[in-house]
Formats: sequence, structure tokens, C-alpha cells
Amino acid sequence: MKLTKFAHACVTLEKDGAKIVLDPGTLTPDAKDAVAGAAAVLVTHEHFDHFDDALLAAALDADHDLRVFGPRAVLEKLGDHEGRVRAVEAGDTIDVGGFRVSVHGDRHATIHADIPCVDNVGYLVDEAVFHPGDAYFTPVAPVDTLLLPTSGPWTVLGQAVDYVRAVKPRRVVQIHELMLSELGQNATATFVANLTGVEETLLAPGQSISL
Repeated sequence: MKLTKFAHACVTLEKDGAKIVLDPGTLTPDAKDAVAGAAAVLVTHEHFDHFDDALLAAALDADHDLRVFGPRAVLEKLGDHEGRVRAVEAGDTIDVGGFRVSVHGDRHATIHADIPCVDNVGYLVDEAVFHPGDAYFTPVAPVDTLLLPTSGPWTVLGQAVDYVRAVKPRRVVQIHELMLSELGQNATATFVANLTGVEETLLAPGQSISL
């Protein structure tokens, strides 16, 4: 399986000629390229940096094989497009494009008591790669590669370390990084690695690794 990093929270996963996309939001300049030709888009939650509803509506109109999955708010914003947009929740499984995806978690991490907490789901793809969205939710399943959010108004570095320790992945790939400078990203990676023993991979937008 090939993982390609796009700006902020967006990644693509490819195998056997099929591709799925996770969290193409408005802070990902090339989100349209990421979505093109995908079998499915998986959205963790409705915030703009993870979910570009205008882009996905246009993509659904242009590609009648495309499917979109996300919390109910995603379905409500996009409409069901003849059943091709589906609301998911913890415990669901998705089979699409040769990928098997299990859904975990239910709520966004707390930003502030005055800010409503939206639904947020994480996706475990092929029992290997976990994208938690904006939450430190630990799935009750082995995780080989954890996509770790490292910046944002809800993230806490110490909690991120404890999260990696709880998940116990073999590999960590940094995502959700746009609010950190290059120095901040590298410092975070060093901090996480030193306290967990798990090396954190930094990928620039467009870079890929084989899993």
C-alpha cells in the first residue's frame, strides 16, 4: 500500500490500482487532484480543514462511481447523491475499492467549553493505517501506522505522546501540521520519538511512502 501526504490532514492510500482519500479540506490546495480518480473519500468530521463540501459535491457530480463516507453532518451537507454518500459511526465497516475500513470513535477533541463539540470518527484502513481526525481516540485494534495530528487549537504535545504510547503503532506519520513551522514540526517529531521510542516520519506534501 502506498501512502501519499497532502497538505494538512489529507492523505491518499493506493493499492492494486485503487485509491481512497482521507480528509481533503480547504487547507489542502491540491485536494482536487487528490480526489480525482478515487474510489472513495473518507471524512472524519465537518470542519473546513478536513471537509471541503463544495469540492466533494462537484466531484460527486463529475464521477458517478465516487463514494463519500463521514459523520451525519457530511451527509446532511452533501445530500445522499443516490446513496453514494453514507453516514457512518463507530462500529461500522466499509468495503470500497478493495480496501476494508473500520470506523472508530465519536467526538472531536475539546477545543474550548464555549465551542460546540462535533462528531468525529477515525478510520482504520486494512487493519494497518489509522487516521483519528481531530481526536486522541485509541481504537481497540492493532495499528501499524498512526497518522498523528500535531498542531491545532485542541492538540497538546504531552497528550499526543500519551496517545502514541496507548496506540503502540510501529510507525507514526505527522499530519495536521500547518500551524507549526518547520522547526516546530521537527521539534515535535523529536519529542515524540524520544518519549515513545517510535520514530515519527515527516512527509512534505506530495511525498509518498510504502507501507
